[in-house]
Amino acid sequence: MSHPLVHAERAAQKWGGVPGDYLPVHQFFDSTKAHVADNRHRMILHNAFGIAVAEQVFGLAITNADGRRVFVREIGQQHVLEDLGFIPTLGECLQELPLRPWMAGARKLANSPSAECPSPSCSPAVVSDL
Repeated sequence: MSHPLVHAERAAQKWGGVPGDYLPVHQFFDSTKAHVADNRHRMILHNAFGIAVAEQVFGLAITNADGRRVFVREIGQQHVLEDLGFIPTLGECLQELPLRPWMAGARKLANSPSAECPSPSCSPAVVSDL
């Protein structure tokens, strides 16, 4: 398990520039730690889909401090390979996830406190901010 800064330092060693050139991309991949505090967070972006999303967020390439163009896809691949040892597909990440009725829209909004927020834990203050 690596910290985004460690990933960024390794990227700078590989492609030149400084760690700060790569840190935003590596922070993106690990941003899911804020919501899932164990290694399951990696199932969200540490895959081929997450790498493609990173390209949409950061563009196809960055230019590092040395003026070298580095492809975001390669930065993402480096991150995932360092953490997992291979690049899974999104399907591989989800294959053990059991299907639940709510995934198909089985939860009826009419039975929920609010159409905007189907969870019973939603408060009126939270719903009004949506």
